[in-house]
Amino acid sequence: MSGKTLQAVQREVDQYIGQFKEGYFSPLAMMARLTEETGELAREINHYYGEKPKKSTEKEKAIEEEIGDLFFVLVCMANSLNVNMDEAFSLVMEKFRTRDKDRWTKKNAEGELSE
Repeated sequence: MSGKTLQAVQREVDQYIGQFKEGYFSPLAMMARLTEETGELAREINHYYGEKPKKSTEKEKAIEEEIGDLFFVLVCMANSLNVNMDEAFSLVMEKFRTRDKDRWTKKNAEGELSE
């Protein structure tokens, strides 16, 4: 993102999609795309970290590219549903800071596990 805010990313995606007559896909179609992209990311993770190596005939893809594809479709979905991703992110972080504040073992200032 090169220092871009989520709002700037949403504007950039909206400008890109806005140049096409078709515009955004329907929410259901985008949900299908999210599922598809999640599967592609899972496949790459499995190739790198799992027990299933790539076939010699398969194109080399990067995990970074698959995460980017997933992020793009997620931004498209947020835009089409008028969801401000900065606000959505703030809401979820507040939830984690409150609901889950004592759920995990915290590290101390030196990066070691706290007692």
